[in-house]
Amino acid sequence: MIEQHAANIMDMNTHMRIVMTCAVVVIAYLVDFLCCKLLIPVIRKVAVKTAFKWDNYITNGKVLHNAFHLIPPITFQATLPLLFPEESQWTALISKALYIYIIIVFCRLICEFITSLYAISSESDVLRNKPMKGIYQLLKVVVVCVGVILIIGALINKDFTALLTGLGAMATVLMLVFKDTILGVVAGVQLSAHDMLRPGDWIALEKYGVDGIVEDVTMNTVKVRNWDKTITTIPPYILVSDSFKNWRGMWESGGRRVARSIRIDMNSIRFCTPEEIGRFAAEPWAKRMTISEKTVNLKLFRATTEDYLRSLSGINSDLMLMIRQLEPTSEGLPLQFYFFTAAKDWVPHEHLAAEVMEHVIASLPLFGLRIYQKPSGLDLERASLS
Repeated sequence: MIEQHAANIMDMNTHMRIVMTCAVVVIAYLVDFLCCKLLIPVIRKVAVKTAFKWDNYITNGKVLHNAFHLIPPITFQATLPLLFPEESQWTALISKALYIYIIIVFCRLICEFITSLYAISSESDVLRNKPMKGIYQLLKVVVVCVGVILIIGALINKDFTALLTGLGAMATVLMLVFKDTILGVVAGVQLSAHDMLRPGDWIALEKYGVDGIVEDVTMNTVKVRNWDKTITTIPPYILVSDSFKNWRGMWESGGRRVARSIRIDMNSIRFCTPEEIGRFAAEPWAKRMTISEKTVNLKLFRATTEDYLRSLSGINSDLMLMIRQLEPTSEGLPLQFYFFTAAKDWVPHEHLAAEVMEHVIASLPLFGLRIYQKPSGLDLERASLS
């Protein structure tokens, strides 16, 4: 009779514990639901009204959701010893499952917080143009690795330090497996620290067929959209170990360079005739130089062309502007036109450069100069007919 009474009491206690456990679970998840549905919108409205911008990114993401999702497992983990004070196989299993669930949610919380930090840094004037994406990806990988180690330790009943000691012996294997990732992370840090590359930069790397705008810099790849609309992806460590051209300096300067040459037929270079001297002496550009019978026609051509270049509104005359002779060759005397266009975009830059060269070529006969040009079949035919 006494034993039956004791059994009844135990059954009542068991039923009471089950009811209380269910009540705790329901209340914990109800608090989580209410916080996500009611409290988070209020927090977001408050964040919008503050003078800071960083709180908007944190509240608009999933950071708060993951933080409130920790309420049910932590609450149940804390009340489990009170509801079931005696140790059993089931309580140990439930406690381990809750511990693993807390680790997963906490890792998600940290990863979402890192995502918010990346969004904040993308809006920062200091960090906006830095290739920080790879660094934040590395932080997420570290968080996930730590979470996996903690979960494995919970499953096999080993603590964190013991697992790290075992992983130390596998360091060589891990370095071989994750070689590209490790090299990419190191290269990303170097690119960021030395300000060698930013998203939006125009880079050229002929060896790998790269010539276009950097769209994205991650831990493992640099994504470049080439001018022919193709996309090339290269590992970041290639940009550190190999040389590449970054056109950012040109975009940040006052102009884009033009350095084009024509070859003057040296047989056409001579002293000016009296008629030519009289004709050019009245020009405004000629008044700034001394013209005599020993003045060479090429000198006058260089003077008038330089004056023409300085008069064009599309050319930045504050930067270097000159017309220089290069080393004479068997194909004539190279004459290089070196100047900077104010327009840095490709199309207007090329249009202005073409306009200048067309004017130069059309002006040569006025000074008795000719361009050297190898004879074609048509030239030989004309010569034979004459």
